[in-house]
Amino acid sequence: MKLSVLRMLTVIASLGVGFSPAMCNAYALDSQLACQSSPHDFIAALLDEQSIDPKPMRIEANSVNAFRPSHGSNLTAFGFHVYAVFGYEQNDPIFKQGSGQPVKRSTYGVVVTGSAASVEASARQAGSDAVVHEVIPLVLAAVYCNGD
Repeated sequence: MKLSVLRMLTVIASLGVGFSPAMCNAYALDSQLACQSSPHDFIAALLDEQSIDPKPMRIEANSVNAFRPSHGSNLTAFGFHVYAVFGYEQNDPIFKQGSGQPVKRSTYGVVVTGSAASVEASARQAGSDAVVHEVIPLVLAAVYCNGD
């Protein structure tokens, strides 16, 4: 994952999207994070279901868009609370353009509350090939797919 995307994830963490425990009626994104989808399909489905706010909370210079889960959507990934959803696909009107050069490879994923090791173990147990990267040690991890 490019350094600028990691910076974006760190900024998302600092924006103060409060931590909240997952409730029993959580909406699991596990199957969407099996990395068999495109960023467009992943984000469009969440927008259609009103699971994420339609306006990105942050647009990185490289055009990666970060979306806040909508109030009450209760998204989870591999049993962990979703803190933010992100994605980018070139020439896709769903994604707003940043001020710099867009990333060449499309990407999508989530930031979850949990350690990278725990999240990765759960993702592998679920059969996902998603990449797991530590955002804030023992607190936040990014789970992402490089979808083309």
